[in-house]
Amino acid sequence: MLRHAKSAWPDEDVSDRERPLTTRGGRDAAAVGRWLRDQALAPQLALVSGARRTRETYDGMAGELDPAPELQVADAAYAAGTGDLLDLVRDIPDDVSSAILIGHNPGIATLASLIDDEATDVPERQQMRLNFRTAACAVFEVDGHWSGIDPGTARLVAFAVPRG
Repeated sequence: MLRHAKSAWPDEDVSDRERPLTTRGGRDAAAVGRWLRDQALAPQLALVSGARRTRETYDGMAGELDPAPELQVADAAYAAGTGDLLDLVRDIPDDVSSAILIGHNPGIATLASLIDDEATDVPERQQMRLNFRTAACAVFEVDGHWSGIDPGTARLVAFAVPRG
């Protein structure tokens, strides 16, 4: 799960959905891609909210990965609650072995905390729970199919806030 990188409010005529990334946000999105690559955690599929800032986060991240994850824009992820985000994850096809959900807070942070089984010793867990900052990425492992993800059924593997 990835929270979009730092975004701007360029002027009052720009809707929330059309807010772009800042220069720092673009650098941070690329840093997330490098971190995923260096950790051998590159996803196969990216479910991305329809907001401009999440699509730009995907572009920056994917530019650092070879191959880039398949992009699937999920308009339902924009302003989605935890249950709707969980439904998106549960609908990932079984032939996809790794995926990333790029969205917004509070939904992303709440979902990450909800599915975490808290069984693994990951020092960054507290940071994930208290401050899921822009460009923060939580990586989980799950047993079985995507459709079987429920609260407390995913093991937190890593949490990082890469900065470019």
